[in-house]
Amino acid sequence: MAITKKPVSLILSAIFGLFASAVLANPTTDSTKVTSHEKHETHAVAHDSTHAAAAHEEKELTPAEERKEFIQHHLLDSHDFTLFSYDKESGHEKHFGFSLPVILWEDGLHIFSSAKFEHETAVVESNGKYFKIEHGLIYNSDKDGHIDHEAHLNPLKRPLDLSITKNVLMMIIVGFLMILLFTGLAKSYKKHGSVPKGIGRFFEPIIVYIRDEIAIPNIGEKNYRKYMPFLLTIFFFVWFLNMFGLTPLGVNVTGNIAVTAALAILVYLITTLTAKKDYWLHILWMPGVPTWMKPILAPIELLGTIIKPFSLTIRLYANILAGHVVLMSIIALMYTFNNVVGSGLSFFLAFVLSLLEILVALLQAYVFTMLSALYFGAASEEHHHDDHH
Repeated sequence: MAITKKPVSLILSAIFGLFASAVLANPTTDSTKVTSHEKHETHAVAHDSTHAAAAHEEKELTPAEERKEFIQHHLLDSHDFTLFSYDKESGHEKHFGFSLPVILWEDGLHIFSSAKFEHETAVVESNGKYFKIEHGLIYNSDKDGHIDHEAHLNPLKRPLDLSITKNVLMMIIVGFLMILLFTGLAKSYKKHGSVPKGIGRFFEPIIVYIRDEIAIPNIGEKNYRKYMPFLLTIFFFVWFLNMFGLTPLGVNVTGNIAVTAALAILVYLITTLTAKKDYWLHILWMPGVPTWMKPILAPIELLGTIIKPFSLTIRLYANILAGHVVLMSIIALMYTFNNVVGSGLSFFLAFVLSLLEILVALLQAYVFTMLSALYFGAASEEHHHDDHH
């Protein structure tokens, strides 16, 4: 088993995958109720101070608008981990969850708790700098909370955000969970003579399947072993994150395009750095075609190497995002109909779709792993041109 021979490579692949996407994660608020005051206030910074009065006018959203905002906020990241919230009789919202560390670089390092933002209502002072958060993005501001309009359009005018957001926290949790599971499985092999015990009996057939049905057929007996740690890591990493996304925790890690892009970039780097000379020969100077066509085909083939990770990014992101949107929209219909028949049918549809999403969570991990193995196989394949031509 490859997992018992290269546990260090497996762990390092998981950790590298986690932190490669940490900086790219897209934060946003986790609040489940947004007023038009908040929507107006975002746009008010782009206009004259004459519009400030209108920005502070509070008006509750309609139930349909509130549900739409709830779905949108569920799909995005946040700087705190809110499990649930409810409206108090005083009209204020009560949040249950915990804060996460905010780590910024703006003329020096700034570290503080996200609780200081008070759910996007407060300005935070740190080492003489003022920061304000709007829709999950942290901006420089003055002590009154006024933000430079250009910062909304130019990310370079915002502080460098290295915070541990909700999505980053879930990736760290999944990474440690994988380390515990598979180091335990490797020890079980050594202790019981290549016979796993406990939860290892569930994971062993999956590992064997990835080796025998994905890695070996697509990469080959000669080269598959060096890619096994990454293939196992990417499969279980994506699968576990997909499954956590179906829980009431409100996480949507693989539905974040920055995360899927980071995973796809890892596949691209491994493919490029481990590719043999025949791989580049078939891209830059394809054998078997007229010489005058080779300069024409080379740019097309090079573009194809970039399209491959792009397709990996979009496929995983779009499928997971679409599933979350449809599922939450059907759940929202229960409150829209507000009767036994309509709400009952919506509940039944949501239940069936939830079961389907469990299958999709596994299927998307399989597809990502399969395509990665195909790319690795193309990079490591040896061609015998004398035999073919």
